[in-house]
Amino acid sequence: MSINRRQFLRRAGALTALGLGGSVVITGFKGKKVQAASEFETPKDAVTIKHWAMVVDMSKFKSEDDFTRVIQACDSIHNIPDFGNPKDEIKWIWQDDFEHTFADSDSDNEYLDENFKKLPFVITCNHCENPPCVRACPTGATFKRPDGIVTMDFHRCIGCRFCMGACPFGARSFNFRDPRPFIKTFNPDFPTRTPGVVEKCLGCYERLEKGLQPACVEASNGGLIFGDLDDPNSEVRKIVSTRFTIRRKVNVGTQPSVYYLVGGEEHA
Repeated sequence: MSINRRQFLRRAGALTALGLGGSVVITGFKGKKVQAASEFETPKDAVTIKHWAMVVDMSKFKSEDDFTRVIQACDSIHNIPDFGNPKDEIKWIWQDDFEHTFADSDSDNEYLDENFKKLPFVITCNHCENPPCVRACPTGATFKRPDGIVTMDFHRCIGCRFCMGACPFGARSFNFRDPRPFIKTFNPDFPTRTPGVVEKCLGCYERLEKGLQPACVEASNGGLIFGDLDDPNSEVRKIVSTRFTIRRKVNVGTQPSVYYLVGGEEHA
């Protein structure tokens, strides 16, 4: 059954008014109690954090292999397809240059190390404190967890792509084609997606629930540092509070939780 734009917007508005995807319980079919997408219980062995954050130390990415290893670690466990062309590319973590990474950013200044500007950069979802994608999603398919991770329920995604338009970082991809035939290494423990679904980095929530670090962090050999920004004793907090770091497009007010360490010195 097809619907026109006006009908879709009317239904989307109704879903938003119900608070679908928030921390409320709504009434479903025949009055049955239905949990919203953002309600979940933290497993006993999970990594517990209050404010998810990541520091990217580009001094640790010395070769193309360093980038490839991190990207493939994510792709292989999350069933990310390889369509073989940039038009259909699905990106959870990827590589880009300084100009595209920090375009229109207040973080740039005339004194920034020129060598830093020549580097390729690791890019992923910023898991913003004020995520515009969450506000734009009409079904609650995209929501922010209490620990700051901006995640998705793929089953609730209706493919409207409002979240893609709202994200200022280009961190979301859309499946125009069926991605499943293009998965090189299938992981049966992680859900595959279907045509018409948006996807993005989910912060490796499934690994955190098992007490593990995100896959990209584990594969980065110290290039990616993950932890709790609210914990004064965490490594990410110490780096952010004592070293010069920059973030992407801070002027748009989303408050990214991914920091880029400027300078080649070893962190403490």
